[in-house]
Amino acid sequence: MTELSQRLTDTSTPLQIHLIGVAGSGMSGLALLLLGMGHKVGGSDKVTTAETERMQGLGLVFSSPHTAEAVKGADLVVFSSAIRPDNRAYAAAVAAKIPIYRRAECLAAILHTRKGIVISGTHGKTTTSAMTAHVLREAGLKPSHYVGAEIPILGANAKWSDEGGFMVAEGDESDGTLALYRPEHAVILNIEAEHLDFYRDLDHIREVFTTLAEQTRGKLVYCAEDPVTHELCANRDNAVSYGWEDADYTATEVRDLKGSSAFTVMKNGGLLGDIELGIPGNHNILNALAAIALADSCGAEFPHIARALSTFAGAKRRFETKYLSANYRIVDDYGHHPSELAATLQTARSLKPKRVVVLFQPHRYTRTQALADDFGKVLQAADLVFVSDVYPASEKPIEGVSGQTIVDAMKLHGNIPATYLPNLDTAHHAVGNALHVGDLLITLGAGNVHEAGTRIAADLKIIEEMRGLMPEGEIGGKLYEPMSKHTTLLVGGPAQFWMEPHSFYGFAFLVGYCRERGIPVRVVGRGSNLLVRDGGIRGAVIRPTGGAFSDVSVGNRGEITAGAGVRLKKLASVAGAAGIGGFEWMEGIPGNVGGALRMNAGAMGIETFDQVVRVTFLDEDGVIRTREREEILSSYRNVPELRRNFALQAVFKGKPDKPENIKQRWDESREKRKATQPVMASAGCTFRNPEEIPAGRLIDLLGLKGTSIGHAAVSEVHGNFVVNQGGASAKEILQLIESIQQKAKIEQGIDLETEIKILGEEEPAF
Repeated sequence: MTELSQRLTDTSTPLQIHLIGVAGSGMSGLALLLLGMGHKVGGSDKVTTAETERMQGLGLVFSSPHTAEAVKGADLVVFSSAIRPDNRAYAAAVAAKIPIYRRAECLAAILHTRKGIVISGTHGKTTTSAMTAHVLREAGLKPSHYVGAEIPILGANAKWSDEGGFMVAEGDESDGTLALYRPEHAVILNIEAEHLDFYRDLDHIREVFTTLAEQTRGKLVYCAEDPVTHELCANRDNAVSYGWEDADYTATEVRDLKGSSAFTVMKNGGLLGDIELGIPGNHNILNALAAIALADSCGAEFPHIARALSTFAGAKRRFETKYLSANYRIVDDYGHHPSELAATLQTARSLKPKRVVVLFQPHRYTRTQALADDFGKVLQAADLVFVSDVYPASEKPIEGVSGQTIVDAMKLHGNIPATYLPNLDTAHHAVGNALHVGDLLITLGAGNVHEAGTRIAADLKIIEEMRGLMPEGEIGGKLYEPMSKHTTLLVGGPAQFWMEPHSFYGFAFLVGYCRERGIPVRVVGRGSNLLVRDGGIRGAVIRPTGGAFSDVSVGNRGEITAGAGVRLKKLASVAGAAGIGGFEWMEGIPGNVGGALRMNAGAMGIETFDQVVRVTFLDEDGVIRTREREEILSSYRNVPELRRNFALQAVFKGKPDKPENIKQRWDESREKRKATQPVMASAGCTFRNPEEIPAGRLIDLLGLKGTSIGHAAVSEVHGNFVVNQGGASAKEILQLIESIQQKAKIEQGIDLETEIKILGEEEPAF
């Protein structure tokens, strides 16, 4: 027992201990152990978290940010590997000559006060540590434990037990401190080239595990399936092996139960018993065998072991199911090494989804650079891959190394579609929009990639509920549909929820559902008079289409009934074919009936409401009503009724006419449009005509034709058209619009108002 171990076990004089970086998972576990041992524990960090708040309820004295005052009066200070020498609390401890220990040194000292069990290996430590602690606890051995993640079934990532003699600890090999442990028993799961920012090579890593093996007094449990581990451990007198065959503990008759696993355990060729494991995957069966071998060596009875493993639900971020429905599964996994990714993808395949979709966040630039080729190979096991930028941890960027490095490596090894998404804050938009029914989505990585999965899961739950409650035959919605696909300007961020109802009652249901839950609602047609900002539209965007919304019928006395989703050009065409004139002006307007009604669209001196007979609305109170034209107020580009209510259908009136007359006016309208309007992507006329002068003539007078910002430009053909020359952003178009308005105000004293409707957020808001 070390000197620090002796000081920690002397409960007659509790120590004042300060932890620098206490919010991290490793340090928070240490705080819980020290508090459980009866010491006075303080801690500081740059952030306050839910875990620091919970620990304060258990006695932690917490402060944020780091200060020199925080370590005053401390008997000793412990710091995490992320803390630098210039940290204020650390520097103050050095100046005050307070004894300072690394996290692993303190953990080793605690472990040496008990029959320590160290779970080590390049991968699988957290899950196996949690399994082992849970099994020993269920077997009545009352162990203390220290695990590197939140474990729901254990209640916390660490717990001190005054009664039990065992302590299970996850041993971190990343910085060589694994050699500090002198445990009673140890488990070595695997040894691979990893943490090459610290180690020279695989041989250097092997040295640390060799030291651990030599310092283990009792059983050394190892995986016979891992060649390096087998070579290191097989010939040691205290070695106990596990694996698929030719091992002391083996798993046979393996059954995949789609979300869990079942197998039979053999010990030295004899039957030990059956196990049903609460988590899936062959790698987890091997992890369970390690826990079984260790627990059996500690005297745990097999029925208790079996019962414990049947209730084990895994650790946070270890193939953790974040969302599950009949149509989708979203899983989060901490895997950040090629071997871990391979195991996770194998487990995903065992669940038999239609597709495995991956959002992978590489962890550390050095690892990405060293193992890119291996990542490129193992990710071929997915069907669709998105790669975010690198999570740096504490590293500085390496030139030429990014998420694109992984995508490039994938292209060398196969044709699995892979996309680089440099901004993780918006990566969930592309991933969520790509999901199909039957998909399994995995967010992979040791950084903060899980946040993207959490966002998708929350929104997917809402849109699936919408789909499930909608009337039969309605079109299901999509997440994060790019509005650039649904506007004639070809710009705009995503719609949070995109829905396309077929019927009036389906439409009414969606509006009611959203209003009851405080979800904003926007209704769009073909997006011909619409500019959506790059941040997208929060809430539900509803486009009525199909069914009653796309129907056009010709009635008596020259009346035509059209749904809100009917294109104006189609309405004019149907009217012309029926010998009804007066609609020819609509042929050049790219919008639909709903949009034309909402803004009282017009051309060639005619407006929509000049021909309206009656309109069917969904009113604010959720009732579908029909109003006659005389009951509806309308003016130039303004219908107040449709600011609050939604048009579903309208009846229009034309005049019987000869086909040749209708065709002549149609052709005249088309030729005039071709001669006076640009062919590039636009939203139609950008500005309303002021009283003083038509907007197009004003912009020409200001000499602004052809001016541009980025890929947005004022049309050379017609000054009142701002066009997308290809690849423009909404921000560029808005900047150009604002510059035109400023010049009109300064030089002519005219306030130009936009005719196009501007929607959405400047920055991503969901």
